[in-house]
Amino acid sequence: MPVSRGKKAVTAGNKIPKLSTTATENQEGSQVKRSSSPSHGAPKKRTAFIDITNAHKVQISIPGRKKKQTKKASSNLSSLFKPSPFLQIPEEFNIDSVNSEDCYMCPEYAKEIFDYLKQREENFVLSNYMHMQPSLNPEMRAILIDWLVEVQENFELYHETLYLAVKMTDHYLSKTPVHREMLQLVGSTAMLIASKFEERSPPCVDDFLYICDDAYKKEELISTEASILQTLSFDINIPIPYRFLRRYAKCVNAAMDTLTLARYYCEMSLMDMELVPERGSLLASACLLMALVTKDLGRWSPILQFHSGYQTSDLAPTVRNLHAMLSAPADDKLRAIRNKYSHKVFFEVASLPLVSLDILENALSQ
Repeated sequence: MPVSRGKKAVTAGNKIPKLSTTATENQEGSQVKRSSSPSHGAPKKRTAFIDITNAHKVQISIPGRKKKQTKKASSNLSSLFKPSPFLQIPEEFNIDSVNSEDCYMCPEYAKEIFDYLKQREENFVLSNYMHMQPSLNPEMRAILIDWLVEVQENFELYHETLYLAVKMTDHYLSKTPVHREMLQLVGSTAMLIASKFEERSPPCVDDFLYICDDAYKKEELISTEASILQTLSFDINIPIPYRFLRRYAKCVNAAMDTLTLARYYCEMSLMDMELVPERGSLLASACLLMALVTKDLGRWSPILQFHSGYQTSDLAPTVRNLHAMLSAPADDKLRAIRNKYSHKVFFEVASLPLVSLDILENALSQ
């Protein structure tokens, strides 16, 4: 697999052609203006929809419809779009009330949004698909993910972009056999699609060809993009664990270093083929629980149970799998995530010792 490491992508400065602004001059010419006065036969002027500012004073009668029915329909319509009040959530579990004045945080709908994402996870459940890929194996997939992490860092992309690219790659590989020489093309194309979906200013096609060391042609990348989108039926809004992780960390007011440790565990899980079938919300919960136990910050509290929908017993198998993955000998060739989270920006969480299995089992038993 041709991989270009350590190179910074150079975005081509495509010039945008200036639009020609040809002014229309003297179009009216010597045309005779028609008088708008009613005395000259012109129609009487009226404001569209009567007058919007006075619409509440105007009563409109619709033939064949009773007045009571109109009021009832209006009442039903207003109740349909009425936001869910905070009173539906117990006060001790209401983590969005502090953002009640911030419309960008959608405090009225935050709980419903994440419940909806959790429901959508059922549409994207995967299994271990490697038996469908005669030319691939889990090690090749791990090499691809390691390289995608470097791409995310070099392009300074959002973490959501990385997670979505990995999800799309897995879903595509679960349905389409891919030769090993084309695996990098699939991964880079998935990152391109994820960038278009998540980023404000996504890299262009030439940038992704550059990071592949020009091993593929532009036509191949565009063709692969169409193939991925068609295979996934253009449904690429896949729930990712990173979003759930930030939400659940907010429930316990986790400090940034604790959240970063959970993010490190979550990003490491992308490498493991055995964790591909796990739902994003469950994986995020398991990573946060491991971080809390590692930092000695408590267990899976009732507020986390309320917002995640999981109890400790639900998380136990995934937590054990995570611990086994992290305690396995590290591959020196796959160091992108460990190097990334060894930086001071990420609180050097990769250098923290892994919590012992006995302490972890004690937390899971409570």
